[in-house]
Amino acid sequence: QVQLVESGGGLVQAGDSLRISCTAAGRTLSGYTVGWFRQAPGKEREFVSALRRGGFAPDYADSVEGRFTISRDSAGNTVYLQMNSLKPSDTAVYYCAADSTTYTSTYYKTSTAYDSWGQGTQVTVSS
Repeated sequence: QVQLVESGGGLVQAGDSLRISCTAAGRTLSGYTVGWFRQAPGKEREFVSALRRGGFAPDYADSVEGRFTISRDSAGNTVYLQMNSLKPSDTAVYYCAADSTTYTSTYYKTSTAYDSWGQGTQVTVSS
């Protein structure tokens, strides 16, 4: 397991952009599949995006495709989620998760695919 820390959440207006970050304490994330999930009040945690170990193309939920971009810095220490054209429906606590498994199926879209989780960062989008 790896200790993850998210940062960068906040309160923005609809249409604004925000970038949230995920770092691992004391190690690089380059050898991990890293996912972003979110959970809105009263709703279940849902998949947002992932960068799979093994150089696969990033993947996104339909609800954020074209608006969000996941990336990893060159050193592999931080994974970012750039969120553009934010909507009130994007309001949630955003969690990053990591696992050392190389997934070749879509199992990485489920929360049980990850053994390490951060504490979450709140993103609130006002209308």
